[in-house]
Amino acid sequence: MSENSRIRVLTLNCWGLKYVAKNLNERIETIAHELANSDYDIIALQEIWVFAHFQRVQQRVAKRLPHTKFFYSGALGAGLAIFSRFPIVNTSVHPYSLNGTPLDVAGGDWFVGKAAANVVVLHPFLGQVQIFNTHLFAKGGEDGPEYNRAHRLVNAWEFAKLARQAAELGKYVIALGDFNSIPPTLPMTVILQHADLKDAWSVTHPRFDASLITSPQEAIQKLGITADSPLNSYSAAKPHARGTWGKRLDYILYRQPQRPGQTVPILEAVNTKVVFTDLVPGRSFSVSDHFGLEATFEIRSPSLDDTSQIPPVKLSEITSATRATTIQALAACYRRSRERSRKELAVFGLCIVLLIGVAIGVAWLPHSWINPIFILFTVFIAWLATTMLYDGYIFGNWECNALMNVIEELEIHGKGQEILDGQARDTDSI
Repeated sequence: MSENSRIRVLTLNCWGLKYVAKNLNERIETIAHELANSDYDIIALQEIWVFAHFQRVQQRVAKRLPHTKFFYSGALGAGLAIFSRFPIVNTSVHPYSLNGTPLDVAGGDWFVGKAAANVVVLHPFLGQVQIFNTHLFAKGGEDGPEYNRAHRLVNAWEFAKLARQAAELGKYVIALGDFNSIPPTLPMTVILQHADLKDAWSVTHPRFDASLITSPQEAIQKLGITADSPLNSYSAAKPHARGTWGKRLDYILYRQPQRPGQTVPILEAVNTKVVFTDLVPGRSFSVSDHFGLEATFEIRSPSLDDTSQIPPVKLSEITSATRATTIQALAACYRRSRERSRKELAVFGLCIVLLIGVAIGVAWLPHSWINPIFILFTVFIAWLATTMLYDGYIFGNWECNALMNVIEELEIHGKGQEILDGQARDTDSI
């Protein structure tokens, strides 16, 4: 089999935040060494925020993967990088419109600017292939309240639109990354339905009852667990329910191009595997707080009976139920954002009143030693006022406008589908 008749890809979250991530230099060195001795054609790394670490990996893999791109976004960088054996002919990065709040310093998503990065590579058989690398917003679960998952849903919708557009422009799509969502959740449903992407793990692994899993190693092999595994030194202390043994948060997704009237080669996932599960050699810690995920794709020519290359009468669309649930979550976040903004602006107004009171009262200070206390109090109130004004007015309107954009896009998309479906029925009845 020709080397160009298959594509091997890897996605790995490196947990590379300087001063925060543990054992960072040793782990990056191990990652660089392992990648240098691998035979991947495409590598997508997340959380590689230190440019020197990117350069270290780049130098090690340059012989096999000479084409690379490090992506910039936000104040601290998106932490995304792509390495390719095939020539890169185009690149772009799309920062998500919502990435948490500026007050969530510990979370840090707003500062790093989570994004959907992509390169277009030129493959000898497939032509243009658009490779996406992304890391969705981290916080917010599926258990409620609804507004907790709104920002990740905005990420999912924006990512799905980008992937779908790439395919409609005639490119093959391979999407890799840390989606911070387990398979049945709403963000993954939005992505898979609207972009018509296939999940390489699901394609290559039969469905398996999670309740039958008896060990964390079995969970990795059969469920594709990549995060919060008991076998990972950084999550070993977390409580793990029998039958779950962690989460599958990292994905490799793909789809064929939309080229009406053309017969094109078929890209097919034939194998996927969770990798980077061992400890750093000679040390007691894992390579990252996530395991890696690799996939092997084969490229085959379509047979005469192969109907997968016949342009479908109707493209895959997000269902009305998924759309309604998504709008509900976004609307809940919109209402909460408005309420939070009003409270923060009220705090701003109170701070202004206090500052005026301090400015007047300083003239009647009975003792000079009180003056430094008044100065520190004034600095704190001024900082609080500025922060509340920024978060309550600037970010508050920013968040609400972004949420409203997506809500209206989904509503218009639903109405548009009803119109198109009606036209299709009229055409069929003729």
